Amino acid sequence: MKLETNENCFVCGKNNANGLRLSFEIDKEKQTLKTTFVASPTFQGWDGIVHGGILSTLLDEAMAKLVYELGYEAVTATLEIKFRKPAFILEPIRVYGEVTEVSKRLIRAKAYISKEDGTILAVGNSTFMKQKGSGATSPWIFTSLVQPLDIIRIKTELNE
Repeated sequence: MKLETNENCFVCGKNNANGLRLSFEIDKEKQTLKTTFVASPTFQGWDGIVHGGILSTLLDEAMAKLVYELGYEAVTATLEIKFRKPAFILEPIRVYGEVTEVSKRLIRAKAYISKEDGTILAVGNSTFMKQKGSGATSPWIFTSLVQPLDIIRIKTELNE
């Protein structure tokens, strides 16, 4: 599967009128990424608090965008988010991403969101599966016919 962008990504796409249109500062040598985001009330869950799905999206993008910008063709295989403190609407939050490991088939990354004073609000960890090349079928396209043993087999392949 060839991964391409047409600038319509919800988070970073410049052509997405309904997106966040974030720009990222990427350090390829250190394999890190960062940006700042101020959530409007459009993105709240509980009154005055940024929706957890938006925070999850920011963490996922920080890791996936970095993997892409480093030249890897890979898709998110797992994503784990831990929320520590609420992020408030109209307050700047900083988003950081870092690639932590690259192996034959997998890339591992971590990300976090903090307040300007450094207080950690949420953290994320992700595993990306490298694609075998143009036209390859992704193992993450499941149907209702997937059986539990198939899932165990795929999970085992991830641990390679």
